[in-house]
Amino acid sequence: MEFLSSRVILRPRDPDRSRAFYRDTLGLAVYREFPGGVVFFLGQGLLEVSGRGSGEVSPDVALWLQVRDLGRTHEELRQRGVTVLREPRREPWGLHEMWISDPDGVRIALVEVPAGHPLRTDLRHGAED
Repeated sequence: MEFLSSRVILRPRDPDRSRAFYRDTLGLAVYREFPGGVVFFLGQGLLEVSGRGSGEVSPDVALWLQVRDLGRTHEELRQRGVTVLREPRREPWGLHEMWISDPDGVRIALVEVPAGHPLRTDLRHGAED
């Protein structure tokens, strides 16, 4: 089995409001637009906001978005009127995280990976030793 690409698909209750949030508030670049939806670049993945959902958002689902500078991101989002669910802090696993949500309540973790964290370790170097 071979997977060539992937994306997360959200079905918002208010598609226009959600598309505006991801495009204008978070500043995600548009990869593709089509009747009834838009696909955004999401770092190394894609986020599709399309159709219309009718159910409640599960608290078991969240988006994980890595940013370069969490302090700057926090300030920019506050200036844009985004409610911060949890202020930035260093987690026991070493990542700096803050939490927000989209207009439907989809939880979004904004994460900065600090220097020296294992996620920044180039494992190829250890393989050569």
